[in-house]
Amino acid sequence: MLNLLENIPLVLTFFFFLCFVFSVLINYILLRFAQTLGARGKQAEQIRWNPTIKPSLGGISFFVVFLLSYVFLNLAQTLDYAYRLKLIGILTACALAFLMGLADDAFNTQPLLKFLTQITCALLLMFTGTSIKIFENDFLNLVTTMFWIVGIMNSINMLDNMDGIVSLVAICICSFFIIINVSLKDTLNPFSILSMGVLASLTGFLIYNFHPSKMFMGDTGSQFLGIFLAIGGISFCWNTGESTDGIDNRLFHFVIVALVFLLPLVDTITVVVNRTMAGRSPFIGGKDHTTHHLFFRGITEKRIAILYSILSFIGTILAYNLILSFSLVLFLVCISYIALVFIALYIITLTKKA
Repeated sequence: MLNLLENIPLVLTFFFFLCFVFSVLINYILLRFAQTLGARGKQAEQIRWNPTIKPSLGGISFFVVFLLSYVFLNLAQTLDYAYRLKLIGILTACALAFLMGLADDAFNTQPLLKFLTQITCALLLMFTGTSIKIFENDFLNLVTTMFWIVGIMNSINMLDNMDGIVSLVAICICSFFIIINVSLKDTLNPFSILSMGVLASLTGFLIYNFHPSKMFMGDTGSQFLGIFLAIGGISFCWNTGESTDGIDNRLFHFVIVALVFLLPLVDTITVVVNRTMAGRSPFIGGKDHTTHHLFFRGITEKRIAILYSILSFIGTILAYNLILSFSLVLFLVCISYIALVFIALYIITLTKKA
């Protein structure tokens, strides 16, 4: 087995650009020859933010580049049995999420089937060694893992409600996964190779997804991204770093997770709370997300996408510094930032449309 990562920066730079070019080409070909996949009819348009019918193709490029990254990883590093089993679990769960999203884009499947698929994905990951490990009780760790994976898969799906939002936020999160691992170790965690491929595919897709977009990622993309980011969150947020100065280690990890996944969590919590208080089902879509309310206040879609990328970038920078150089002052700053973003975006949703 070759060890291609002896010169990490050079190899990964080449790999990133290869995946980026591949993503651009895949999306170009799909956009030209497969215009109808994921295009909804009039009934679905009523709850979709963008009224223009566009193909939901982005997730296909995500998964194809992910598979390319998986092959590269197996050629680049010699892995032990335990990690190979973990990678098989990751591949299987991601493939299942992708296929479920593809079916939903093509046939508009029932929410219960999607939910059961998400639970199956979580079980596959847990049984192959991917789980949160912050509690002494194994049962609590497994329950938290299940809740986390299903929750993030739905959060990413809900946040995909305006051009470029999820793409930019996911780019920030994937970049965090790669940079934090490079900073903590001399060699890359194998999952970082996969993150590099997904980061490149997101960058290539953003060319077609930034406002005004030519295509959406659809459930095909959001389901795949949701589980992929959830797995990365387990490896690089829940199970990474330790607190000092008497701060409970579990609270420390909750703060890290909240910083890195700030926008998906804030948007989902806000929507669920508002819909529940209004007596509506949290699972039926609508134009009531934080992004929509910002638009109602007069902010353009481009500026909203840029604002969300900035907020996400600040969150990941704070998380990075908190892991590498923990201090009580920084910890309090991080909590304040989380609270400030949540309160600001939540208050905006309480105002009426302009």
